[in-house]
Amino acid sequence: MSDTIENVVILGTGPAGLTAAIYAARANLKPLCVEGTQPGGQLTITSEVENFPGFPHGIQGPELMDSFRKQAERFGTRFKQGDVQKVDLTKKPLTLTLADGSEVKTKTLIISTGASAKLLGLPAERKLMGKGVSACATCDGFFFRNQDIAVVGGGDTAMEEANFLTRFAKSVTLIHRRDTFRASKVMVDRVLANPKVKVIYDTAVEDILGENEVLGLKLKNLKTGATSELPVTGFFVAIGHQPNTGLFAGQLDMNETGYLNIQLGSTKTKIPGVFAAGDVADHYYRQAITAAGTGCMAALDAERYLDSEGGH
Repeated sequence: MSDTIENVVILGTGPAGLTAAIYAARANLKPLCVEGTQPGGQLTITSEVENFPGFPHGIQGPELMDSFRKQAERFGTRFKQGDVQKVDLTKKPLTLTLADGSEVKTKTLIISTGASAKLLGLPAERKLMGKGVSACATCDGFFFRNQDIAVVGGGDTAMEEANFLTRFAKSVTLIHRRDTFRASKVMVDRVLANPKVKVIYDTAVEDILGENEVLGLKLKNLKTGATSELPVTGFFVAIGHQPNTGLFAGQLDMNETGYLNIQLGSTKTKIPGVFAAGDVADHYYRQAITAAGTGCMAALDAERYLDSEGGH
């Protein structure tokens, strides 16, 4: 395969990567999608998706991503399994080295490796994800109407999620490990002024109670060591996201938290022919629909770059 130079290689098969694949394939660029360990991205661990346009009754996350993939395949997108271990963006063609040692060379690269929600690391977190545990209030808040729920975190993400969730929930308990928040003052003030939010300081979540649904949380006060149980039916982990950009350290510009920097109004990185789409470059919106939109932009940017370089 190393003798072949691809026109477009897309890293990641979430909404951004697969939308880029659909557009690139329809432009006859014969894109190659490299799938990592979680094909379909974050939506594959989301149960019901109700805010993606075109599905008035909602759709299951895995089903939506399966439809994206079939559409990309229909227009000729090829898929390759494997984790990329190394990239060389210093010269053309761009070179990717996979875990099995094979190399993929390409004229353009669309990075849509996404971001992963940081989790507490509790076994019950994974088990109950989508069954009362969530890492996205805007995705799942609607399902918790008139319920007592909890949010863990102390930064702006936690404040935003706690405030947003009060639109639906009967009560929101915000749990924080310390006695002061690291969030911006305006966000903290807004939360503390919200009558539906109760704050528990100096406390860690030790476990999530329930077998097939969330029934409560086991809490531990970090100053006294005392444990207690908090009955809730929903638990939102809001301790931030980690963009999957470690592969590009030292080669592409990133902000202080690791999100790829792109040129305003485009998906271009500082290296010509390398583009970034979706949550890997977007720490603000982080929605399937916005990721898909930037995937479209990245494919069009790649097509125009190839045309400017003498076609494909």
